[in-house]
Amino acid sequence: MGTEAPRHELAQVIRRFGDAVAGPLSSDQRRALRDAARCRTKELGGRVRRCGDCGHGEVAYNSCRNRHCPKCHASQQADWFERQQQHLLPCQYFHVVFTLPAEVTALVPANPVTVYAALFAAAGEAVRRVAADPKHLGAQVGSLFVLHAWGQTLQRHPHVHGLVTGGGLSCDGSGTVDASPRWVSCRPGFFLPVRVLSRVFRDAYCRLLEEAFADGRLVGFADAAAFDAFLKPLRDRDWVVYCQAPMAGPAVVLKYLARYSHRVAFGNARLTAIDAETVSFTYKDYRRDGRVRTMTLPGAEFLRRWLQHVLPRGFVRIRSCGLLANRRRDEKLATARWLLLAAAAGRPSPAATPEPADRRKPRCPHCGGNQWHIEARFAADTPPPGLWLCVPCDSS
Repeated sequence: MGTEAPRHELAQVIRRFGDAVAGPLSSDQRRALRDAARCRTKELGGRVRRCGDCGHGEVAYNSCRNRHCPKCHASQQADWFERQQQHLLPCQYFHVVFTLPAEVTALVPANPVTVYAALFAAAGEAVRRVAADPKHLGAQVGSLFVLHAWGQTLQRHPHVHGLVTGGGLSCDGSGTVDASPRWVSCRPGFFLPVRVLSRVFRDAYCRLLEEAFADGRLVGFADAAAFDAFLKPLRDRDWVVYCQAPMAGPAVVLKYLARYSHRVAFGNARLTAIDAETVSFTYKDYRRDGRVRTMTLPGAEFLRRWLQHVLPRGFVRIRSCGLLANRRRDEKLATARWLLLAAAAGRPSPAATPEPADRRKPRCPHCGGNQWHIEARFAADTPPPGLWLCVPCDSS
């Protein structure tokens, strides 16, 4: 019989190399290091869970709940995925990606909120304006965007992934939904012209950077002349925008977005080895057809890359626009669903009636009973009560 591969976690990397990270760290970065290193250990306390049927017990240590920790927020992620499924319409969807040029990426360390907020705003504006234009669609569509600030090797690569309806409620040229709207569908397999989206996205982003510089929210330039010299070449070239209909349906893209809706940059499953000096992890090499390869970095460099993607506290990394915007969302979606189902002669798409998530109570891993409950809680660095009766479920 083969032996099971050792399990590696980001917490181990932090405990081994955290003190070696060079350069000043922000309070958010220091908090992320501290929290992820202590997550689900005795340093945070925990609870004793016991089965009312067979008496089997386990110790479960508390999670840190830091949104950058790869071990936290699985239940919140599942809840978010379920909620977004309820908003899916029985129509075609498209996966869109808006990516920032390398020159703008260089502004992130000193201006993370400004750069990322402008990315959301410019992407949303591009979809809204082009879709509302009667020459293209003439409708208000629904967009859901999630920020990804990293690439597979953890280098900075700011972009937003979006799931967008392939049609919308008819509107005037400004994007306001008509008083008596009708559903306007895009052509099968074609949403909006990518080159037009790219130009509108570029122009909107450059305008937002100009406004931020004028308001003092963008630092790193000696004067206005230096800022103009930085911006001019960016206006003269195309920016990267991707748009394609997902072959397997919108739920696949939604599930992909959910993977990082409540986590950032890295999952423990990608770690393959940790030694005294280095950390090895897997990544997809998209220059070679997405082949899975292994990269080895010095431990401090690995953490430096991971810490680049720690977001400022309070920054919202999931945003909705158009039909999915919080204001009047339920009303607009109900209208859109009624129009779509009426057009389809009452035959709903599977996207309109997603299966409800399984909400059964957790079961005992020993006997399978459903009388699994919390028997006691204990504070940090305190021995769990009745420990001699329990088997710890996570002793890391």
